Amino acid sequence: MKYTLYQIDAFTDKVFGGNPACIVPLDKWLTKDIMLQIAKENSVAETAFFVNKGDKIHLRWFTPEIEMDLCGHATLAAAHCLKTILKYKSDNIVFETLSGDLNVLVENGIYKMIFPSRMPTADHLPETILESLNIKPNEVLKARDYVLVYKTETEIRNIKIDRQLFDQINLDPGGVIVTAIGDKCDFVSRFFTPQASILEDPVTGSAHCSLIPFWAARLNKKELYALQVSERTGKLYCEDKGSRVIISGQAKTYSIGNFWIE
Repeated sequence: MKYTLYQIDAFTDKVFGGNPACIVPLDKWLTKDIMLQIAKENSVAETAFFVNKGDKIHLRWFTPEIEMDLCGHATLAAAHCLKTILKYKSDNIVFETLSGDLNVLVENGIYKMIFPSRMPTADHLPETILESLNIKPNEVLKARDYVLVYKTETEIRNIKIDRQLFDQINLDPGGVIVTAIGDKCDFVSRFFTPQASILEDPVTGSAHCSLIPFWAARLNKKELYALQVSERTGKLYCEDKGSRVIISGQAKTYSIGNFWIE
């Protein structure tokens, strides 16, 4: 069988920026094992598969290791694929996912994802994670992911991970967010996943389900501009809506190709 694969850079207005995701439209679902093998072969942080059910798009996300419960950048990439390449008519795309129905509104090339809010609360960081960090956090919180709060953007940019220690922890399906107030934006972040083939995720939409309510409360603002300061860098426009958050960004198509499965 022949399948089409789209590689799209999400949360950026130019190729080679943001976070690359592979998108695979399907007529019917492949087995979970096959989708994991495809994701592993693609060697990007996330591969998203979708089946068009008419009123909704059934969407699933896979890392090279596991199926995820929520992924922001691959959702944005899937919406971009549907609108700009497959010419999906509606500007309100409803994705049916493991995290419930997710709406993506398309406005002038901006994709506005309406996601669940996950306010983090104070927690204790496992000692191996703490020891793996060259700079220690001021605060430790947790929702799905650990949220480590620092004083400055410079600290975030200078954080290094001792992977030998870090990979002793399994946070499936979560990770570790490091964050601080930004120099030229409201807040910055980076995201690390232990035991993953890709240690640092370039731009992590789902992490902002926790970052948005946290920084909205801390800064007393409902609309925020965020940067994920990985090597590729991601730009995120954020809104706190109480039980939901809006995470917005742009995307660029990098490549279109095919693969075959016997």
